[in-house]
Amino acid sequence: MPGATGGQGSGGARVGTDAEGAGVLRAVRSLVELEQTEQAAQLYEEMGASQRERLQQQAARRPAKERRGFVEVLRRARDFLGAARLMDGSGDDATAADLYLQSGQYLEAAEALLRAGDAERAAAAFERAGALERALEVYRKLGAREAMAQCLARLKRPFDAADVYRDLGQPHAEVEVLGGVTPEDPRYVEAVLRMCRLLDVEGFTHRALAVLVDAMTSSDVARAESSVVTEKARLLRRMGMEAEAEAVLGRRTTPSTMPVANGYRFLKAIPIFGELSLEDMKDLYRQARQVVIAQGAVVLEKGDPGVGLLVLLEGTVDVFSGAEPDARHLNTLGPGAHLGEISLVQDATVSAHVRARTAVRALRISRTAFEHYLDTHEAAALRIYRLFTQNLAARVRALSA
Repeated sequence: MPGATGGQGSGGARVGTDAEGAGVLRAVRSLVELEQTEQAAQLYEEMGASQRERLQQQAARRPAKERRGFVEVLRRARDFLGAARLMDGSGDDATAADLYLQSGQYLEAAEALLRAGDAERAAAAFERAGALERALEVYRKLGAREAMAQCLARLKRPFDAADVYRDLGQPHAEVEVLGGVTPEDPRYVEAVLRMCRLLDVEGFTHRALAVLVDAMTSSDVARAESSVVTEKARLLRRMGMEAEAEAVLGRRTTPSTMPVANGYRFLKAIPIFGELSLEDMKDLYRQARQVVIAQGAVVLEKGDPGVGLLVLLEGTVDVFSGAEPDARHLNTLGPGAHLGEISLVQDATVSAHVRARTAVRALRISRTAFEHYLDTHEAAALRIYRLFTQNLAARVRALSA
């Protein structure tokens, strides 16, 4: 009957498929036993998707030692996800995690890294997967406060992030996250006043005043708040503008001021960061730490391992061909200049001797901090490496010419 014939046909197809899968499995097993892993990988690559899936299901039921052979076959065939799934439950969570990372499955990688006891990498993987709450939980247990602050900022919890940055002594990052508080937030005035005081203490009184003027322009609540008016008068007095301060207290208008340049704009201008989105750029800025270097101090020693990026905010440095007294003077650099960007993306020694001509204030991004940033910002990492490669190629062409 038609129904019976159809059933037999379906059953026959399944038998044939299972037999085919079993035959391929036997072939791959034979190659693995003969340690002909490359040939087994090639055979695996030639299979269809459904065959590969059946092979993985059957391989998963094999003893652990034999399963490892299949893992190597899949790894060589670049089926990293299939290999990772075969490794699950094998007791080698570290290898499974690396395979999950290669396949772009960051959440699974993070869980495997936790089981392997590598909490730091697990947290970074959680962050890269967008599981920010999980990442924050792990960072908190590790006591990794900078990473915690970054997570809190990405979770739109600016006051919590600012408190951590305050404890870390990073006022520029504290200002940056507080700048994300909108006029609609009930704590907007608190954020504005806190930013102004931080900027004033750091010597950016003009910028503090600009922040205050902007707040009063954009928020009726801020404009009517007496503490905001008092703060504006205080800042004007700090700038020697007594008459204007009195006018503010008398509720008369005063001329606005322009904000001064800050480290964020200098960092943004560096070529390898030229394609970063606004959010990625802000996250990178928060990785930086402010440093003060005394006049005459050595900033970079020729031949030493590169330690990361240095962006000059104030003061000047002299660049020499070496540390010798008769070394050739190559350049003098001032605010906005940067040093050491190559050491961010590759192992490299310092190629010149750099000494502070005056007292210097700068932003520093260490290689460790930058590697964490790349681990947690996949799109930004791709853009940075692409621009770095392009810039490097351009330098090679220039040297060749």
